[in-house]
Amino acid sequence: MGDYALARQARFEHVYLASNNGAIGGGEVMLLRFAQTLRAIDVGVTVVAPGGSPVVEAAEEAGLETLGLFARGRVAWMRALRQWDRTRPAGLLWCNGLVPSVATAGRTERLVHLHQQPTGLHRVLAQTARRGSVATLVPSSAMLDAVPEAQVLPNWTVPIRRAKPKRIDGAAIRIGFLGRLGIDKGVHVLAEAVRLLEERTPGRYRLVLGGEPLFVPESDLVIMEEALGPVARITHRAGWVDTADFFDTIDLLVVPSIISESFGLVAAEAMSAQVPLIVSDAGALPEVVGPAGHVVPAGDPEALAERIAAVASGEAPARRGALFDRWAAEYSPEAGTARLRTLVAELGIGSEAGTATSGRKAA
Repeated sequence: MGDYALARQARFEHVYLASNNGAIGGGEVMLLRFAQTLRAIDVGVTVVAPGGSPVVEAAEEAGLETLGLFARGRVAWMRALRQWDRTRPAGLLWCNGLVPSVATAGRTERLVHLHQQPTGLHRVLAQTARRGSVATLVPSSAMLDAVPEAQVLPNWTVPIRRAKPKRIDGAAIRIGFLGRLGIDKGVHVLAEAVRLLEERTPGRYRLVLGGEPLFVPESDLVIMEEALGPVARITHRAGWVDTADFFDTIDLLVVPSIISESFGLVAAEAMSAQVPLIVSDAGALPEVVGPAGHVVPAGDPEALAERIAAVASGEAPARRGALFDRWAAEYSPEAGTARLRTLVAELGIGSEAGTATSGRKAA
């Protein structure tokens, strides 16, 4: 990262944060954190998203300046964003995802921020989208093979406090999963691991699933439901739940992804809450948990079952303290703010006097 002296002669006195879409997913959660943090460090910021969308509503609730562009659907959003960008006011356009990056490809005074590892056609589109940008950001070093010469800006989470209720002797160990219910997230692998555990020690474990199978292909749903069938009687499906509330209902969180994860937000949240945690070795997950984390091979239910049993019995220490310390140093709001300050300085964003907005809605 560059010298803070660069901020004395600002290239960009305002940042326009363009959403990947109107719905709120992991990338949009981070967009709102970026916007709030930029405002807190005296950088003028406007959230640009489809008009009337959940992203605009959430930004307004946070007191952020917003610009809603009329668009229904992804193609319409890309067209609206590119048309607006032709006459965009002076400032840096922060493209928060591949969609706004592709929509404004070739334009200058842009920052490309990719939250998902691009594969196949998306990898080609990402290369095109980066042309003319001042920088490309990714949330982990694991993405650098797919997005070479990018800068790593790790995501961060708000602190989560867990109630930590006392366990009742003999009560079943509650194994938790939180996220989209699909085979790319390894739900079928976890289900098979729980089946193996139930076969070996009947009644010892329960599976608690937080999330829904949104946008999951029908063929994947069939595979997942077939895997969950044998453990249906010891499985509780909680649906979409508040993260902190969910953590209070489990004894152990498993992140068993089989796809190359670009970060691992739920893993970082568990580290914050000091929930015992096991992750697969998919993508950035080992990078997030670090050397203290429990990591098993992706797609290996036998290895996962053995590690769950070891952590649950205490044979393998949970290492809550070490994981919490890593969260505090790397993925806390303080760590995120420090990194964003450095990025702002390097890119010459803001001014000596500061350009914080008052939270008014853009015309």
